[in-house]
Amino acid sequence: MSTLSWVVLTTVLSGALSALMAGLFLLIPEGRRNRVLPHLVSFATGALLGAALLGLIPHAIQGAGVENTHGIGLALLGGILVFFVLEKLVLWRHCHHDECEAHPHEMHSHGPTYQQRDAASASLILIGDGFHNALDGVLIAAAFLTDVHLGIVTAIAVFAHEIPQEVGDLAILLQGGMSRVRALTLNLLTSLTSVLGGIVGVFALGPVVEFLPYALAIAASSFLYVAVADLIPGLHRKVDATSAVQQFLLISIGVALIYFTHSAAH
Repeated sequence: MSTLSWVVLTTVLSGALSALMAGLFLLIPEGRRNRVLPHLVSFATGALLGAALLGLIPHAIQGAGVENTHGIGLALLGGILVFFVLEKLVLWRHCHHDECEAHPHEMHSHGPTYQQRDAASASLILIGDGFHNALDGVLIAAAFLTDVHLGIVTAIAVFAHEIPQEVGDLAILLQGGMSRVRALTLNLLTSLTSVLGGIVGVFALGPVVEFLPYALAIAASSFLYVAVADLIPGLHRKVDATSAVQQFLLISIGVALIYFTHSAAH
């Protein structure tokens, strides 16, 4: 298959499946859903860390050459700072729970002011998620342009962290007054902006081959930022020994999946 075919296939599968699985996940009774979601977040954390540290960064250094290692480091640092600023600009932390810090208990109020805030939050999450998914598509394209196996690993990591995020997004859309059908449809459409981002990435990055290692470093910075800034702090809310062991094991499983997928592909 051509690089473009790989990118379109994986972004369609990643976007559609993550949105549909999030929709099915909401059908689970709330109590059970709240118990399962933190486990998904732990697994996604491991997948993101594994993809960044075991796949993207090594390929970026290899592609740029050891003499340009500092350039890769600067791209990583710059990417992390950019994602920090972007997150501040949209005033939104990626939701990985039905309730998140950006939308505390007033989400459950039925007063008119809170309803307006809920509706605004729903619009904001659609804009932010659409942009985020389009960027994911560009990053997947950069990985496939470097190596098909790296592209597959990157797509798996994107898929893993999209599911808990999509669950949180759906909760916000429903809280904003949308019907289930409209919320699921809009969430699916924003998920599929990754396809557009992937196509743009193939044609924009393809002619500039020398930039690909730095695009991979930026992709790694995105994964590291989401894992360290958004996911891990949520995991630390549970401090009991049982939760800690479960989180460690699930993070390790996420890392192991990426490691063995990447190793088997080579």
